[in-house]
Amino acid sequence: MNLQEHVELIREVFYYLRRFRGATFVVKVDYRALQAPHAPLLVRDIALLRQAGINVILVPGAKERIDEICRQYGISWEEKDGVRISPEEAMPFIEMAAFDVSTRLMTALAGEGIHAVVGNWVRARSLGVIDGVDFLRTGRVDRVNIEPVVKLLHDEIVPIFPCVGWNAQGKPYNISSNELAGTIAAQLSAEKLFYLIDRPGYRAADLLLPEGVVLTEEGYISRLTVEQAEALLEMNPGSRSHLEHIAHAARACRAGVDRVHILNAMIDGVLLKEIFSNLGVGTMIHRNEFESIRPMREEDVPAVLRLMDPLIREGVLLPRSADQLRNEYQNFYVYELDGSIYGCGALYIYGKEGEVAGLAMDSTVRHLGIGRRLTTFLIDQARKAGLTRLFALTTQASDWFEQMGFSLSSPEELPPERRRRYLPSRNSRVYVKDLDHD
Repeated sequence: MNLQEHVELIREVFYYLRRFRGATFVVKVDYRALQAPHAPLLVRDIALLRQAGINVILVPGAKERIDEICRQYGISWEEKDGVRISPEEAMPFIEMAAFDVSTRLMTALAGEGIHAVVGNWVRARSLGVIDGVDFLRTGRVDRVNIEPVVKLLHDEIVPIFPCVGWNAQGKPYNISSNELAGTIAAQLSAEKLFYLIDRPGYRAADLLLPEGVVLTEEGYISRLTVEQAEALLEMNPGSRSHLEHIAHAARACRAGVDRVHILNAMIDGVLLKEIFSNLGVGTMIHRNEFESIRPMREEDVPAVLRLMDPLIREGVLLPRSADQLRNEYQNFYVYELDGSIYGCGALYIYGKEGEVAGLAMDSTVRHLGIGRRLTTFLIDQARKAGLTRLFALTTQASDWFEQMGFSLSSPEELPPERRRRYLPSRNSRVYVKDLDHD
């Protein structure tokens, strides 16, 4: 990493520190992640979030610890579709295991100078009998007593939720920590919900995918809309257990959580990488659009110039000054990704024809298909404006425009006003797209 890259990284981190100060994050951590060699570093990263002014709520998973304790005391149990059937005699040991994990996490945070409290803030009810199976003392979350939790957050204390809830009479139930984390996030209107799981993410090659799913360069699912997540679950009924966290994430989004991040906690530093990067490293399920195309504003001029500068130096784009952009920004649209601008493009109108111009993308996000999304958007805007034809001038992107449905033409086919400004010295190729026949 060179000096400029270090500077950009520092800027990015400070941007997110300002943005998330006072925000609430709910973090569910799988038990195996808390037992991994780098677990102390994960705890330190969580402490850093609290020290940065972020409200953190922790929900530690305890499945494997419950298994250990029950085996140790000779308690048998069964599972149905990955859900534990909790017999009456197992409950004292389930509580023992759940509070053991939570208390150890509290102790680890104390070692980082962070105050934390393990509490009984969850009202639960019996899961009951499903498809003829009695789940005994396994329960589901009824509601979370939010008032004391909010007070703890105000006092800069980290609440820790064990995977146990109680009914109105004080009867305990073994509850899903994944469900619990989603409920807490929804009731608190948390900015983010994190599932730190103990395995890699979701490989596209292993699943049937709905259209439009964005993948990483390694072929893993990068993000899903709620609708895509629900379609993925429907298309892969045999992978219910593997996709459990996606199911919980989709439900949390439907309940009001904006973004849910599923991360491989076995990667050191994964939580910080996801929070303090525009691109992230896990799988995100989102309710509102993470990426959006909007009209350019005058204050966007410096960011757009930074995007264009490398392409101007390479001769791909014509030079544009800040003053020129301030005069023409109404023709431009920008691709904003989580608060930062990563792409731009313009639509100039000449009567019933339009020019697609000024396309520029940040090279670090080339794999996200921003150029295609921007171009498709500009084509759609042209149709909405009643235009019959689009054209584009290019010296080095011929293949790109052909892929987008443009055909090679000639300068003579340009509208008269644009033809007068054609530069023979640049010798740009002219591509056209007839909108009438789409």
